[in-house]
Amino acid sequence: MAYFAAVLARTGAGWDVSETELDDVETLADLTDLAREAAEDEDTALVFIEQEDAWFAVLRIDGEDDPRIFVSDAAAAARSSYGAFLTDELIEQDGEADFDDLDGLVAGLDDEDGAVVEDDSDEDDEEPVVGRGASPVGPIGDAELLTEFGMSAADLLELAGEGAAPGDALGEIAEALGCGEVLEAVR
Repeated sequence: MAYFAAVLARTGAGWDVSETELDDVETLADLTDLAREAAEDEDTALVFIEQEDAWFAVLRIDGEDDPRIFVSDAAAAARSSYGAFLTDELIEQDGEADFDDLDGLVAGLDDEDGAVVEDDSDEDDEEPVVGRGASPVGPIGDAELLTEFGMSAADLLELAGEGAAPGDALGEIAEALGCGEVLEAVR
């Protein structure tokens, strides 16, 4: 599958953008190290990843802090090698506790009298249940990672919405950051 990846390093003069190869990237730590190498001192570095207009991701690395991650479609990204380690990290950070309390889930099905609520919906109409190891459909991660640079969480979520084109979304993000032309030059 074809990927596009670029590292955007914040400098005193703006953003320095360079296309990067992901061939040697196997983990989130590898990707984080790649971004830190491009950054000057402890400045911010961003990594843009897009896979064939199926999903996009933005990683923000500030010095030695843990990376902040946003993925436009977790289910689509989880089906790709680079997206899988991003979504796995986000699900581990965000969702493990949500799936551990099965007793609470069962209790939620009980009505006030203690009787189990019957589900008379047709099995074909049921949506799949997201459980441990599964990725939710839609955006996942830190939608506020670009607010400091002029892109609100609502705007980022809109770019990740249904029917949005990931390649166009990265272009719009770059425009909001003030480096749209530079990003286009490496595409």
